[in-house]
Amino acid sequence: MKQLIFLLSLFLAFAGNECSQQDTPDSNTREVPLDKKIGEMLNIGFRGMAVADTNHIVRDITKFHLGGITLFDYDVPLGKAERNIKSPEQLKTLINDLQSLSETPLIIAIDQEGGRVARLKPNHGFPASVSAQYLGQLNNLDSTLYYARQTAETLSDLGINTNLAPVVDVNTNPDNPVIGGLERSYSSDPQEVANHAKAYIKVLHDHGILTTLKHFPGHGSSEKDSHLGVVDVTETWSADELIPYQKLIDSELVDIIMTAHIFNARWDSTYPATLSKPVITGMLRDSLSYNGVVISDDLMMGAIRKEYGLKTAIRQAINAGIDILSFANNSVYDPEIVPKANRLIHELLKEGKISEDRIDQSYNRIMKLKEKL
Repeated sequence: MKQLIFLLSLFLAFAGNECSQQDTPDSNTREVPLDKKIGEMLNIGFRGMAVADTNHIVRDITKFHLGGITLFDYDVPLGKAERNIKSPEQLKTLINDLQSLSETPLIIAIDQEGGRVARLKPNHGFPASVSAQYLGQLNNLDSTLYYARQTAETLSDLGINTNLAPVVDVNTNPDNPVIGGLERSYSSDPQEVANHAKAYIKVLHDHGILTTLKHFPGHGSSEKDSHLGVVDVTETWSADELIPYQKLIDSELVDIIMTAHIFNARWDSTYPATLSKPVITGMLRDSLSYNGVVISDDLMMGAIRKEYGLKTAIRQAINAGIDILSFANNSVYDPEIVPKANRLIHELLKEGKISEDRIDQSYNRIMKLKEKL
């Protein structure tokens, strides 16, 4: 019976079901300044080992009410291993200084998956980590718990409150250049993916760290890297890739879900998942009954930047049901991305192309999430 209900839900999602289980904004939300609500919907990356190294991040937090920051160890546009991370002591000071600028707790996020995708590396004084694939091949939950505890203790000590992990992509294509090829998936078995992710999340929660499932609705079958351009999974994607999401949502352990910039004509004949209302609202929110925070993958990645203008990407992402718009500033670097996004959201509201109710829904979800911090 559960499988039948699940398949029926998929049918409704693929049919473009756009009704939604949305939070109804309360009257108190209306009293919050619009710029505050917009700022909470933005998460960006920046250059600097210390607050004094950059001007725009201080402005973005204090003037534009920036809600979140993602930290990196490597600056891709510059081709240098110099970004935000030099040592544990330096990073802890940076995070404390950033938090002191904000009137509400900042989401301080990092990609500390383990293995080849780890921003905190031994050469900067952090513990060595292992990949999800290594843990999945061991298939010993005690080992997963051990390394999860190591990650959680490291992040907690630094003041990093959000990990952009675990990856719950199913390893259906081991040659996938951005998932299987980088050993980021636990397994080709969706149940094993869910089991390891569940164990991982519980440990991070015990240490006060929020977690992020990625990349919805499943990047494991792709044959290309969405950092570089459009990735079409119409012929490769399988409904099994939703199983880890369904199981983890049902367990009520999910804090945040990150989207994938993948295209599937069976979901949406026009837009990739991140910009698709049938995917984010229809599939994730309605069919899988998820009403928590959704964060986009980096909107500066090639799959979005090369195909859509910034205004279109913001409009589509918000209307799709995205709560936090991510601009990593690590494909291209734009110190003005926060004021630009703020201005464009104001324009879209004035033009009637997005609604303040949608802004309020996202703001309410984000504030509810931040209560956990």
